[in-house]
Amino acid sequence: MKLFLILGIINGFLAVALGAFGTHGLEGKLSEKALSTWEKAVNYQMFHTMALLVVGLLLSRFQAASLSTAGWLFFAGIILFSGSLYIYAPTGIRMFAMITPLGGLAFLAGWIALGYAAIKLV
Repeated sequence: MKLFLILGIINGFLAVALGAFGTHGLEGKLSEKALSTWEKAVNYQMFHTMALLVVGLLLSRFQAASLSTAGWLFFAGIILFSGSLYIYAPTGIRMFAMITPLGGLAFLAGWIALGYAAIKLV
């Protein structure tokens, strides 16, 4: 499905841009711990950007609800996990850090859905 390829491309761009911003724009402005949190957000966004691209490529060959489910879960995970950390790192507002585990659960569920699709389709 083209949508997951486009979401992957957009998120890949954003992960690189936000990583560069964290390294060059936030260095010296945030604590080492906050910069580490920012970096974790970038890393998880990029890992799951690759997963979105894989889902998009697989959907071009196989039509399966579990693949679409995996793609949406990966996308939701990026928003919830990385998004909450991008806000938490510079602000320190704990409420955002409490959203992060929901994103982690979405990532885990996405991997389960992708694994299910792989077992059924390949």
